[in-house]
Amino acid sequence: MELLVATAVGVLTSAGVYLLLRARTFPVVLGLTLLSYATNVYLFAMGRLVVNAPPIIDARAVSHTDPLPQALVLTAIVISFGMTAVIVVMALRSWFASGDDHVDALPRADAKEGR
Repeated sequence: MELLVATAVGVLTSAGVYLLLRARTFPVVLGLTLLSYATNVYLFAMGRLVVNAPPIIDARAVSHTDPLPQALVLTAIVISFGMTAVIVVMALRSWFASGDDHVDALPRADAKEGR
């Protein structure tokens, strides 16, 4: 199970980095989202993968899992949602201002000609 989770984190991270290196805003937003998912899965896996164990220490429970990574992941989900909303608004504002969705600062050819 650890190999499957490690592979999923690796695939999400590599796909996120690949999309971040694209020159358009929508793939950059998707890349940041995939990186935040990879971080959430990584944080969740750091609490040891225990099946059918409650996150509460109780005398009746045979074993328990650490609730701290679960709380960190819930906090990270809220923060990444807010960050994604801000980035989407910034990308839309940039697109409305320039008429283009390129991330780099290279001027367009028709902008030089005064069109």
